Amino acid sequence: MNEPIAPDAQKTNSPGQLVQFPAARARVKGGRGHGRYWLGGIVLVFLAVAIAAGVWWSLESNGAIRYTTVPASRGAVTRAVTATGTVNPELTIIVGSYVSGVIQELYCDYNTQVKKGQVCAKIDPRPYQTLVNQAKANLAIGKAQLVKDQASLGYAKINYERNLRLVDTHAVSKDAVDNARSEYEQAEAQIAFDQATIEQREAQLDSAQVNLDYTDIVSPVDGTVVSRAVTMGQTVAASFQTPTLFLIASDLKKMQVDTNVSESDIGGLKEGSPATFTVDAFPKRVFQGKVSQVRQSPQTVQNVVTFDVVVSVDNSDLDLKPGMTAATRIVVDQRTGVVRVPSQALRFVPGGIVAGLPAAVDATRSGDAQAQVWVLREGRPVAVPVEIGLDDESFVEIMAGNLKPGDQVILAEQRQAAGRALPRPRL
Repeated sequence: MNEPIAPDAQKTNSPGQLVQFPAARARVKGGRGHGRYWLGGIVLVFLAVAIAAGVWWSLESNGAIRYTTVPASRGAVTRAVTATGTVNPELTIIVGSYVSGVIQELYCDYNTQVKKGQVCAKIDPRPYQTLVNQAKANLAIGKAQLVKDQASLGYAKINYERNLRLVDTHAVSKDAVDNARSEYEQAEAQIAFDQATIEQREAQLDSAQVNLDYTDIVSPVDGTVVSRAVTMGQTVAASFQTPTLFLIASDLKKMQVDTNVSESDIGGLKEGSPATFTVDAFPKRVFQGKVSQVRQSPQTVQNVVTFDVVVSVDNSDLDLKPGMTAATRIVVDQRTGVVRVPSQALRFVPGGIVAGLPAAVDATRSGDAQAQVWVLREGRPVAVPVEIGLDDESFVEIMAGNLKPGDQVILAEQRQAAGRALPRPRL
């Protein structure tokens, strides 16, 4: 049985340090009290760590809150549709060939300024000139035949009239009179036939002349040649379809952007809507235009339906070239001089501070407004019910509500621990 250590067997050298005499340590080592001391020490250490962690996290949770705010402003809210399109001339003429043949001469090239009626190319006219000559000869034959038949008509008329007088004196038979009348009528019919034949051959001559004239490839408008698809000596075959020889832009100072707008965005677009676009050649320049046409013909590519919206633009400086890719922004609706807040303000909801602000919570529940923003007033967030209008995904129009320009609208919050100066306890 262990005996208690006598009071005079202990000595304290310093606070918190207990010194035992050898006889007392010998008695302690032999008993079970050694294990209980270690167990109690471990429990005390874990208890101290738990208390320190609780105090630290309590200080952390009760830290200060900082708010990110922006002032409500007065300005413009613009809703727009973005689309990609191609810059083209307002009117592009495809110049082809109606007749087949070999290109004999070329008078126009890329960027050539042409006038209406100017010859740009010439097809070998000799085959068509031969047809014209044949048609002229046939017409001459027809006219000569008409003169011959007119002479026969005159003789038939005289013979018929003479026999008609002689029949009264019974100098000729009645059959001779009838035969003379028949020849006279046939001569008249032959004259009509010859006149029709002449008209037919005149038409053939006109047709041959038209084909001959088509060997001259002329420009139908004033403009600029933007494309040439033939070379000298090339054979043009126009038997099945008209080959394209030139593309002529009527006026490069008037351009348009053909954009493909999704069916989900086409509803708000109308003629006259303002539009802006940029091209890669001038990334820092914004070109101004307006919608001139919303075409009703849909285009379906891989089950995606788009509509062609044409944006007209002035190109007096000739900076825009046909075929450029344009990133277009078309204004659907716009409000100017209205109270606006960032769209992010409508999505902000305070965190743990709401529980400590019953007045703010009541404000969010009492109104019938469809939306609300949080405003920092006297250092405290207050919910303000508002009625919103146009939204352009950056700003939202505020149509009604207790909000005026300059009010600090909360966008986000950040918590800062009040006990951050205290060292974090280490295990």
